[in-house]
Amino acid sequence: MASHADEGARDPAGRRPMSIEEIRASYAECAPWIDRFDWLDRRLTGRYRRRLFGDAEGRVLDVACGTGVNFRYLPSTADLVGIDVSPEMLSKARDRLERLERDGTLREMDAQALEFDDDSFDTVISSLSTCTFPDPVAAIEEMDRVCKPTGRILLLEHGRSDVGPLARFQDWYADAHYATAGCRWNQKPLELVLRAGLPVREASTHALGIITLIDARPSRDSLVDAARAHLTPTR
Repeated sequence: MASHADEGARDPAGRRPMSIEEIRASYAECAPWIDRFDWLDRRLTGRYRRRLFGDAEGRVLDVACGTGVNFRYLPSTADLVGIDVSPEMLSKARDRLERLERDGTLREMDAQALEFDDDSFDTVISSLSTCTFPDPVAAIEEMDRVCKPTGRILLLEHGRSDVGPLARFQDWYADAHYATAGCRWNQKPLELVLRAGLPVREASTHALGIITLIDARPSRDSLVDAARAHLTPTR
């Protein structure tokens, strides 16, 4: 079994993760071109976003919402709140809300220290984000904290392929890719969710195993289910 030290050695950010300030500066530079290539993102990931986020209910928090790519896939009835660490990304997200003619609240905020009370949201979503968080498990734990015990946490992430040659290439180039893009492209999203203690209801991989869809419940959900089972009369 690999030790935590071994895991840190394999993590391209293990020696020195990018700081929030460095991430913010990087996003300031890339926000315009990310927005321009929205059409390509829709082709590559749109069907997965629609599948995962299309039935999000109630008050919905989009963590690290970026330029607002997820907004078009959420039900019109969703009470949308989006947060991101980058003012430039949020500016593009506001433009997108206007184009989509939908309401929403956007706030600049660190995903690892969400400024919301416990149990504030019915659904928490995030996409292609954990690869850049300095501490992705801490960010997922924050998503867990602000989600109601009966809610859902929906993540669309990318990571290490399950195709051997491609996975080995990702491992080989991981340090260089992190240095240039601030992205852990060989992470294992499901492992991060499990380390954060979230019960996973459903998970699936796509696109040579690079894309992972995760439908999880808050860590308190298992206690709620147990109480329901105890109180429900048997026949």
